[in-house]
Amino acid sequence: MARAAYRYDPDYSVPPGWVLEEHLEAWEMSRAEFARRCGRSPKLISEIVAGKAPIEPKTALQFEKVLGMDASVWLGIETHYRLYMEREAQKASDAEREEWAKRFPLDELVKRGYVDKEHSLTESLSAILSFFGVASTDAWEEKWKNTAVAYRHSPSFESEEAALATWLRMGEIEAEGADCADYNAPTFRRALKRIRRLTENPLGETIPEVKRLCQESGVFLAIVKPLPKTALSGVSRWLTPRKAMIQLSARHMSDDHLWFSLFHEAAHILIHGKRDIFVHSGGKGEVSQADAEADVWARDFLIPKRDWVSFVDSATFTYGEVAKFAEEQGIAPSIVVGRLQYEGLVPWSSLNGLKARLRWGGEQPMSDGVRKARMAEEDGG
Repeated sequence: MARAAYRYDPDYSVPPGWVLEEHLEAWEMSRAEFARRCGRSPKLISEIVAGKAPIEPKTALQFEKVLGMDASVWLGIETHYRLYMEREAQKASDAEREEWAKRFPLDELVKRGYVDKEHSLTESLSAILSFFGVASTDAWEEKWKNTAVAYRHSPSFESEEAALATWLRMGEIEAEGADCADYNAPTFRRALKRIRRLTENPLGETIPEVKRLCQESGVFLAIVKPLPKTALSGVSRWLTPRKAMIQLSARHMSDDHLWFSLFHEAAHILIHGKRDIFVHSGGKGEVSQADAEADVWARDFLIPKRDWVSFVDSATFTYGEVAKFAEEQGIAPSIVVGRLQYEGLVPWSSLNGLKARLRWGGEQPMSDGVRKARMAEEDGG
């Protein structure tokens, strides 16, 4: 039988099995007979016809001998078809990955300097994957969705998952390689007592010292500007069994919220387990038992219960009395104001002159001026 003298280079693609079936029909040869002549199993021939098994070089040479069509043609049909199928699969995959990439705040990552400005889909995907330190979208899903990232989150303030994961990763990047001692609970408790006193000082001077005290206790503190769709005040988690992390957003931009969030997250580190990530919204909605316990711990650590009851019983919540009580406690007066407002003892509009409003200066929140030292004997805002 003469061997064909042409090569395969079409501008279309068909499954190799279709071509084989046409030849077998033209030769009026059954699959079983063809398999016998090739010295191959009928199962393999059926799988090739069905597109489940590829035509390999050895098989192509056998087809050439039996059917007379050059082995290069069979291999060309096979290669072209597989390449076509891969391109189609890649198109579908690219569409899925494009939708995946759109979930993440790439513009914000560029603005904050975590990634360079990207343009194409491939570049954007690569930038996001590199930011998270993973090689594929599947690896991201494994790391951020199907692992022990069982964070606790207030039902009243839902964060979008991709934005939350991005914000968490920002804090994680800050912590990588940081000089941090092994965690020691007694040392951390002593550090918190010192930090409590430091709340009286201007925020810009205080934050570096607070970070140092935390790191010497085995707790890394990161204050990361919140992202859109991240309605949260703080997060506590364990990066390793010997290194904890507190990440704050300062989203309310007042020092009372910042300080309470810090001590709330510190409570999780001290009294709860190492497996969970605790995400605190900072709102008054429904909270988990763990968050409720952290609230109580932080509240009583900042202002001892007996002292608070005595102060509240006086019922004279003026600027002067609040400032005096805060000075006696050795804490920022804003902490007292925040608690009075939270418990409904004064309106949210009252005593705000004793709070320090914050602004973002570089990568850290800064006080937007000193507190108004209004000591008048009347309520004010």
